[in-house]
Amino acid sequence: MTDHPTGPTSQSFVSQRLRLHYVDWGNPTAPPLILLHGGRDHCRNWDWVAQDLRRDYHVIAPDLRGHGDSAYSPSGDYSMSSFVYDLAQLIHQQKLAPVRIVAHSLGGAITLRYAGAFPETVEKIVAIEGLGPSPAMLAERAQRTPMERIRTWVAETRKLAGRTPRRYASIEEAFGRMQAENSHLTPEQARYLTVHGVSQNEDGTYSWKFDNYIRSFSPTDFTPAEIQQLWASITCPVLLVNGAESWASNPEKDGRMAHFQNARLIEYERAGHWVHHDRLDDFLADVRAFL
Repeated sequence: MTDHPTGPTSQSFVSQRLRLHYVDWGNPTAPPLILLHGGRDHCRNWDWVAQDLRRDYHVIAPDLRGHGDSAYSPSGDYSMSSFVYDLAQLIHQQKLAPVRIVAHSLGGAITLRYAGAFPETVEKIVAIEGLGPSPAMLAERAQRTPMERIRTWVAETRKLAGRTPRRYASIEEAFGRMQAENSHLTPEQARYLTVHGVSQNEDGTYSWKFDNYIRSFSPTDFTPAEIQQLWASITCPVLLVNGAESWASNPEKDGRMAHFQNARLIEYERAGHWVHHDRLDDFLADVRAFL
């Protein structure tokens, strides 16, 4: 693995009047492959994966709205439906269907909803811990009344409105925070992700690129049963990926995998939530075999 892959070209597309950024790794005559990152992350977190897969695929990695170099939502709207629309627009505008998608966490949840609504446009999916909250967490949330959910959302969003993005005095300080977030990262990986994940403020300090409003989760969304219906509507093969040391629930053990028509699971030892960083070589071998 090289610590500093050669870079792609930066492009953009428009969705709901927002200019959203993506990187294109070239090889446009090859089959299209989208790499979709998770929450509070950015498209360059895929660089090591993209550097390998670009040989055989036309790899495109977007920044979600409010992340990386994509525009912030003026209204602070980061609902799942908006994220799904953005993915639909990228695929539609760039004529990528039928497409393969490798996605992580929030990106996985977006991809699985999109593929359930537009199954004819997706050929294969790799979802790294992208099924969202575990059944136990959802059962706990279900105990809250609609009034409680809305009041909590209003209070949390109001608090975010007054929150100032954290400022780091130097890249080194931000780099330390990145290392603390994922102890599996090598120093080279953590530094690379930090450099691409921060922007410099006018006073010379650094802040993470993502919009703080993405921390606010809408009180209105599909029910667990409706999300399961979307999973069941996916017609392409799905590879579910979990890290044995992650907080995420194992979808085979908790029963969620049973809602898919054609899915299998790989769980990686010595890996946390970011399996594609923690076990890169093994992950690439399994993804290549699956794709």
